[in-house]
Amino acid sequence: MTKDLEYYKKLKYGVKLEPISEEDGNGWLAEIPELKGCMSDGETQEEALKNIEEAKMAWILTALKRELTIPLPRSEDNDEYSGKFTLRLPKSLHKELSLAAQKDAISLNQYILSLVALNFGKNFRSSETHTTSSQKPSKSRSQ
Repeated sequence: MTKDLEYYKKLKYGVKLEPISEEDGNGWLAEIPELKGCMSDGETQEEALKNIEEAKMAWILTALKRELTIPLPRSEDNDEYSGKFTLRLPKSLHKELSLAAQKDAISLNQYILSLVALNFGKNFRSSETHTTSSQKPSKSRSQ
């Protein structure tokens, strides 16, 4: 199969849409993360989304002319993420987590999942608050 402009037009790339701060002129910034540097903006979300489609076509056309590799969109049901990963931790921490899970009458897996989800949610809300202000997002130390 020849991968030409028509082929790439049919692919559904995810778009990251973010508000532009007042000091930077307001509006919305649209970006396609898989296509490095492919971004556009607009006064409204709708305008930014329309403009990113034009930018995507220009990006792909340029890449085709230069015979560059064009990344495919990430699939939502990507096989790369199974929902499982191996985690190594000190025996003492393993013991403390196991005891805490027993105390709550849940499995160790469920206990750790709840801790990760809770902490991830806190960090996500915190970074959202910082992103919408004129400050840069804060970095989490718990990485």
